Formats: sequence, C-alpha cells, structure tokens
Amino acid sequence: MIAAGLAALGLVLVIEGLAYALVPRQLKAMLQTVLALSDDQLRAGGIFAMALGVVVVWLVQRLFA
Repeated sequence: MIAAGLAALGLVLVIEGLAYALVPRQLKAMLQTVLALSDDQLRAGGIFAMALGVVVVWLVQRLFA
C-alpha cells in the first residue's frame, strides 16, 4: 500500500516535471490565468479534480485489482 502511494506520488512529479520541461512558456501563461481566478473558482476546480481522482483510482482498483 505504501509502495503504491509512493509510486503514485512519483508519477505526479514526473508529469509535472514534463510540463515545466516541455512547455515552460505556456505553463507561465496558464499560471497567470490561474492567478486571475477567484478563490471560489479555484476551490471548485480543486474539488472537481479530487473527485475525478477518486473515481479514477476506484475504477483502476475495480478493473485491474
């Protein structure tokens, strides 16, 4: 269980690192857009991302475990 969690964290770091390495200019533009969002919009996006992540993990566990 801990190994799977650490592997998932590692994959998140790889994906984030790819964005910084491959498209730094677009990432800066995206961050400027994020700064313009209200706290409520950011919160709603975060809740949506967490819910989507839970669904993806649940589906992977159900289909492949």
